Amino acid sequence: MSRSLNLYFVVGEMSGDALGADLLDHFKSMNVDVVPYGLGGEKMQARGLMPLFDASEIAIMGISGVIRKLPTLLMRAKNVADDIIARKPDVVLLIDSPDFAKQVAKRVKSRIPDMPVVKYVCPSVWSWRPGRAKKMNSYIDHVLAILPFEPEVMKDLGGPKTTYVGHPLVRLAGKVDLKTKNAPGKPAKILLMPGSRRSEAARLLPILRQTVDILEKRGQRATYLLPAVPHLEDFIRDQIANWAVKPEILLGEEAKLEAMHHADAAIAASGTALLELAMYGVPMVSIYKLDPAVYAVRFLIKAWTAALPNLIADKVIVPERINDYAQPAYIARLVEALVVDGPERRAQLEGFALVHAKMQQDEAPGAICARIVMEMANSRKQTS
Repeated sequence: MSRSLNLYFVVGEMSGDALGADLLDHFKSMNVDVVPYGLGGEKMQARGLMPLFDASEIAIMGISGVIRKLPTLLMRAKNVADDIIARKPDVVLLIDSPDFAKQVAKRVKSRIPDMPVVKYVCPSVWSWRPGRAKKMNSYIDHVLAILPFEPEVMKDLGGPKTTYVGHPLVRLAGKVDLKTKNAPGKPAKILLMPGSRRSEAARLLPILRQTVDILEKRGQRATYLLPAVPHLEDFIRDQIANWAVKPEILLGEEAKLEAMHHADAAIAASGTALLELAMYGVPMVSIYKLDPAVYAVRFLIKAWTAALPNLIADKVIVPERINDYAQPAYIARLVEALVVDGPERRAQLEGFALVHAKMQQDEAPGAICARIVMEMANSRKQTS
């Protein structure tokens, strides 16, 4: 006998759309008939979601983007909250877009205090504005964390109940034989990963160009591969048109994953890509230049590192070069040490083994999430 569940999703990014779709798939495998409402992308729409409006309207990154679109975001947050209040779903699931989701949740809780609100993906309170954790208690009932250290951080900061459910990349934990990664190829295959947003790619591509030029001048004859997300393909092709050494542009997720499987090293924008590289056992250098608005308030950043492999292992594995320290000559020399079978390369591979061990779990993230959501929905039904 199937069970039914009305869920309201607030999803504004591709990564969140994938998490939401995975969760819906797990409900289906549990014989739970879910009626999804709210916001979501193509994957969730393929699973029955009829979006209230195009979720790309709230997919805004960085302080500068939020400030520019603030009136629209506030109006849309009210639209979503009003729709939730009218539909009265069993559970509200907020995935990514933390600032927008907060506005929605606060409005809903002010009208329906007992409405279960779940935040899937913990806001980076460990890195930025830690005071947010305690404030979340007023509008979030449960946080589903995708990084193993986050429940302890949330507890220390006085935040809501938090459960580690696992990262989507947990599927790779323990599956990649890191011992086969000791000896790099000749010529080495080096990934260049400037990020998935136009603004960050614009800031990092000049650094990558200069680094490649320096490596070539120093005798490093490597093959350079640059995975590009579809919406940045034309921009990246235009940006690399005059490079002396042109990387091969790779399109599509499959091509990117294949490149990671065979790459010998990478220079990558700080973000989820670093964790993905670690799971595939690709030694790397992390680079980044902050959004100008974030740079102006950089004193609010509290994390000792921005690299997820370092945070998970609780030790320095991946070297980071940020802002004025992202000097191509220095980055080139770091890369040179990674494309030979030496202590720097082996140290990163040993660190990746620790990351794999800490992330590994027996149950899929979507299955854990589905069970928690079901428990919250059933608990509310029993008390109402």
